Amino acid sequence: MGKLLRMITTDGAVMAAALDSTDIVNKAEKIHKTSAVMTAALGRLLTAASLMGQQLKGKDDSLTLRIKGNGPVQALVAVSDSDGYVRGYTTDPVIEIPLKENGKLDVSGAIGKTGLLEVVKDIGLKEPYCGSIPLVSGEIAEDITAYFAISEQLPTVCALGVLVNPDLTVRKAGGYLIQLLPGADEQAIDRLEANVKKMRPVTTLLDEGMDIEKVLLSALEGFNTECVSEQTAEYRCTCSKERVKKILQSVGQEELLSMADELPVIEVSCHFCNRRYAFTPSEVRALAQKKQRES
Repeated sequence: MGKLLRMITTDGAVMAAALDSTDIVNKAEKIHKTSAVMTAALGRLLTAASLMGQQLKGKDDSLTLRIKGNGPVQALVAVSDSDGYVRGYTTDPVIEIPLKENGKLDVSGAIGKTGLLEVVKDIGLKEPYCGSIPLVSGEIAEDITAYFAISEQLPTVCALGVLVNPDLTVRKAGGYLIQLLPGADEQAIDRLEANVKKMRPVTTLLDEGMDIEKVLLSALEGFNTECVSEQTAEYRCTCSKERVKKILQSVGQEELLSMADELPVIEVSCHFCNRRYAFTPSEVRALAQKKQRES
């Protein structure tokens, strides 16, 4: 499980959250069997989704991040709830591209620098809130920062990172989200900017043995802070056979009957955990009949 912290400065100028997502990203790599650069890309998005999800108020609220770029990866998706529990997938788990000149994984090369970051918040209203912005860099952290600036007019610093071992396991992963609240004065802004400028990558600090709380306190150096919440976050899929039944029911009646006639077993796989759910032809026909009665 990952440690998810949320802090506020006592002057009410800054709200900040940080997450050690090493376990989360490790589980995602095991499920999806991603290549190194895709582990980094999906891991960054999962970390961002968890950090943003814990800002939601309602127990049943959810947040979805979706990236579609012009790189070899068609799409990346991460979904989080208000507890920071997160799940995700990529349409292309194995992408192999050269490293950057500095020897780091080229996440923007995999995603592309042209495309969209979409944010969907389901907070119990009649329709979900949907916002999107053009990708800024494809590095994800900069794109999240731009989203908050453009769509929510909230000055934000986002840092995300994933270190991948040679055997493709995850060495360290984490990130933080720091936001200036309304009423922050110039002194607070200048102090935060100075802190962020001298911060080293979050995964470097974690790899050196610093825990996520100290990472966040380093970013908030010079501020008096109080902890708003401390919780655990994990990679958690919410799929079930009943949920899959509802998805099947959304398929047209004729298509359901066609599947029942042609296939000895109808299998549906979950994108998020790769779990397979099997339905017999009689079960699918029953769904078709139920759909007919309800129409």
